[in-house]
Amino acid sequence: MLDIKWIRENPQALDEALKKRGADPESAKLLALDEARRQHLTKLQEAQERRNAASKEIGKAMASGDKELAEKLKAEVSELKSFVQDGEAEERRHDAALNDALARIPNVPLDDVPVGADENDNVEVRKHGEPKRANWAKEHFEIGEALGQMDFERAAKLSGARFTVLSGPLARLERALGQFMLDLHTQEHGYTEVQPPLLVRDDAMFGTGQLPKFSDDLFRAGDDHWLIPTAEVSLTNLVREEILDGEKLPLRFTALTPCFRSEAGSAGRDTRGMLRQHQFYKVELVSITDAESAIDEHERMTQCAETVLKKLDLPFRTMVLCTGDMGFGARKTYDLEVWLPGQNAYREISSCSVCGDFQGRRMNARYRVAGEKQTRFVHTLNGSGTAVGRALIAVLENYQNEDGSVTIPSALKPYMGGLEKIEAVED
Repeated sequence: MLDIKWIRENPQALDEALKKRGADPESAKLLALDEARRQHLTKLQEAQERRNAASKEIGKAMASGDKELAEKLKAEVSELKSFVQDGEAEERRHDAALNDALARIPNVPLDDVPVGADENDNVEVRKHGEPKRANWAKEHFEIGEALGQMDFERAAKLSGARFTVLSGPLARLERALGQFMLDLHTQEHGYTEVQPPLLVRDDAMFGTGQLPKFSDDLFRAGDDHWLIPTAEVSLTNLVREEILDGEKLPLRFTALTPCFRSEAGSAGRDTRGMLRQHQFYKVELVSITDAESAIDEHERMTQCAETVLKKLDLPFRTMVLCTGDMGFGARKTYDLEVWLPGQNAYREISSCSVCGDFQGRRMNARYRVAGEKQTRFVHTLNGSGTAVGRALIAVLENYQNEDGSVTIPSALKPYMGGLEKIEAVED
């Protein structure tokens, strides 16, 4: 959530930022709501001050024997008391209207983010590895089905479209990928492993920006909970409504969890295979930092995600997203796109974003700087380190052999019990 004081002082900057994102200007509406609230608060304050003064005057009138004036003042105090009580309810309505409007405004991009409309305007930052090309290369679902270990039909019987059943060595390979990533991030990159709840309440979803704007993309679980679309929600909200010691920042968390997404806006896209599922595993990275460290932490987090792909020897490229393609809460985002020989294309496997204090405000999460009276809102970052299902897809397509088998990457062999390759299940 943006700071209304900043908007009050920089209305044109807000509208220019929204224009870069392809959104309509909002400053006039927000300032009107803010002004109405401020005017109402002024009236309340004046009424409260007059009530206090009139209460004192009653005592003086009584002491001087002027009963008529005392009764008149009592009536005024009673009237002012009713006005203040009604006014406090009106104040809550003003607060709710302003906060709801602010909650729907996306974050302001950093100055170095390229301006653009959509993914076609994203800019390549660097590339790693040589893309593999073979005219016999198959897509992951063709490989998995031919191995007899990837079943979409049975999954559809259980749950409908956009679900998958993996079995045998292929199921173990997905598990191996998740364990490998967790071990890398905890042992080499300094992240603390967390096993967080998969069900969260409204305020947690609000804290990271999924609510209220993106409820259609989520799965509700009863009246009080939502299934997490990413462990970012649980991990970031670990610090909600807390005041942290600034000297102990950054905090770095990682988790391997299932993620659940309705994919409401992706009708007709990637309908075959595992690229776009309602349920998938992902290793998430979250950092909680101070204001000064956030940008450097963003570069560090992106490099941690890149290391996963480097150790798996998967060709990829790093893209900086343009203003029109960034997520709601991000100020800047790097996407890692892994090469898929079966599609003959790069596809996203990780997004790493720096959010400034946008989520910190929504969560009321702060930190204290030594020697300062005032606390500051924390800065947050999140990234995929990486999406496990998409990593499985990348391994299948990049390590496929012409005979239909799949070689196990060296980094995963310790997690696969020494298995060298995955071959078709015999009937």
